[in-house]
Amino acid sequence: MTRLGVVTIGQAPRTDLTPEITALVPEATVVERGVLDGLTRAQIEARPLAPDDHALTTRLADGTSVVLGESLVMERLPGLLADLEHEVDAVLLACTGAFPELEHTKPLFVPDRMIAFGAAALLGDTGRLGVVCPLPEQRRDTEAKFGRRLPAGSRVLTDVCSPYTGTSDDLAAAARRLADAGADLLALDCVGYTERMRARAAAASGLPVVLARSVCVRLASEVLDSLGARTEAAV
Repeated sequence: MTRLGVVTIGQAPRTDLTPEITALVPEATVVERGVLDGLTRAQIEARPLAPDDHALTTRLADGTSVVLGESLVMERLPGLLADLEHEVDAVLLACTGAFPELEHTKPLFVPDRMIAFGAAALLGDTGRLGVVCPLPEQRRDTEAKFGRRLPAGSRVLTDVCSPYTGTSDDLAAAARRLADAGADLLALDCVGYTERMRARAAAASGLPVVLARSVCVRLASEVLDSLGARTEAAV
């Protein structure tokens, strides 16, 4: 059986995430790790965002959420990834943030590229993509990330609702605003958004909705199936 490492930028276990992952890759064993494992909330909050840092949000092991900077993640992520690769066949980074290139020796699935290119493929040359991101301070990064990958004639619209602190009604309102602004397709740009949230956004907006976690895991499953077949053939 293949082993998929899942790295959250928060803390493991991610009981809000892992069940949906395992349902999509039933033939793989999921091994969870968290960038913030072993840290207290006080230690995390002692590192406020610098003016030029990129804001991220994630879930802690106690079910609460926290806002942190990319700089803290990048201090801890490379070492965690190197250690985890000894235990697994591939790794999924469970965050859609646009991180710098990461060294890796096993297949590494990076959601920010996967959802952006996937949305671009679905949108067409002149469409409008509506993106819901978790934090107001992420809107500029979100527009830049998707804008780099969309056709020149398309446009990115953004709205905000945290998957961790926002309500179902908040998400529905954000989806409706994007639809009213002329979006043709919606993307929920955080691995924290769930299948239930996708359904709520679709019902509220009347638009197709791309969910980061399912896009990434479904593509990863293609590689995992190939790795499993290769292993079986070698036995």
